[in-house]
Order: sequence, then C-alpha cells, then structure tokens
Amino acid sequence: MGKLFNLDSPIMIALSKVADLILLNLLVLVCCIPIFTVGASMTALHYVLLKMVKNEEGYITKSFFKSFKENFKQATAIWLILLLIICVLIGDFIIFGYSGVSFPGWLTGVLVAVSVMILIATVHLFPLLSRFENSIMNTYKNSFLIGILNLPKTIIMAVCWLIPLAIAVFLPQILPLVLVLGISGPAYLNALLYKKSFARFEPESEAASDEEWMVEELPEEDGEAQQEGITQENTEAEKVETEAEESTGQQP
Repeated sequence: MGKLFNLDSPIMIALSKVADLILLNLLVLVCCIPIFTVGASMTALHYVLLKMVKNEEGYITKSFFKSFKENFKQATAIWLILLLIICVLIGDFIIFGYSGVSFPGWLTGVLVAVSVMILIATVHLFPLLSRFENSIMNTYKNSFLIGILNLPKTIIMAVCWLIPLAIAVFLPQILPLVLVLGISGPAYLNALLYKKSFARFEPESEAASDEEWMVEELPEEDGEAQQEGITQENTEAEKVETEAEESTGQQP
C-alpha cells in the first residue's frame, strides 16, 4: 500500500500530470480573457505541453510565461489574422444559410473546401510556433504542409478539440470538468501526436553535428598517415641499432 502512494508510482505520476494540466488550463483561461492574447496563450500552452510529453517539464508557470513573453508579438499577429479569417468564414456561412439568396452549389463547395484547408492549417499552427522560429507566412505554410503530410493525425487532433464542445452541448451537467481540463486536456492529447511529427525536424541536425564533431576530432586518414609515419620511424631506428651492434661485434 505504501508503494502505491510512492512519488515514483504510476498513480502518483498520473495525478501529478493531471494537476499540471489543471494549472495550465487555468493559466490559459485567465490569459485568454483579453481575447487578443489567445494566440500567445495557446503558444505558451503547447510550449509547456511539448516539454511534458518529453518528460522535460520544469516549473509550469515559469515556462508558460516565458513562452508567452517571447512569442507574444508573433503569436498575437498570427491569432488576429486567424480570427479575421474565421469571422469572414462564419459571415459567409450565415449569408449562405439565412440570406434567402440561392447560391450556386459549387460556390458552397468552395467555401467548405476553404474552411477545411484553414482547419488543417490551424491544428498545428500554435504548436509549430511554440517550437520553431519562422516568419508568419512560413509558419502558416509549414503548419498546412505538416497537416497534410500527417492527415490522419490531423483529423484525430481536430476531433480532440471537438470533444469538449460536444460535452458542453450534450452533457452540460459535467461542464465543470470542461472548464478544468477543456483546453489543456485536448492540447495534451494533441502533443502526444505531433511530438513524433516534430521530431523529424530535430534529431537529424543534432546527429549531424555529432558526426561532424567526431570527424574533426578523429580524422581517419590523418590518423592512418601518422601511424604509418611512426611505424616507419621505428623500423629505421631498429635498422640503425642492428647495424651498430653488428659493427661492434666485428671489431677485434
């Protein structure tokens, strides 16, 4: 029974993760209140979560506000652009549905296709910003490309975000749970998925740097040449010593 409540036991580790997620959820909710800070808050959230899934987390609050401050300008710009796009799309759907005007079917299809593309680009947007430095346009582009290349994971990640909304609509009696883990919970599940996708861009460069260091430290060709030189010098020294001994032995 004592081992069950040991700090290294799986139950205690899981409870510690849940406590960290609750703290993160509260931090995000508070920091999202001004609306325009949503981008910086979500970026900071994913910055901490990516460390958590790698078991590199330290002080949750300190790490959160560190990322919040460092990425504030770019994250805010990205969020405001995204918010404008979302408002335009919502306005278009309202016009298509309630204006009473009959629009061509292909136009509705284009609107749906654009909405899906924006969703694919958005899923990895703030996680990507939290991990890699890039321009605003390249962040959007890379987020879309990663979403396409990892489409099954992208769909699962999007579904994770829909679960709290579904609970809030169909199961309002457990709404307090959504308020406690409704943001950090889906984001944590997302981090477990995109961790491997992001890892493709990290280990190769690190491995390359290690290889370069080893090549510089231990050049094989130079080492062989030096060894041959040493061997040749030793052979010549032995030859001279042998001749000297023979000459000494022949003296009367």
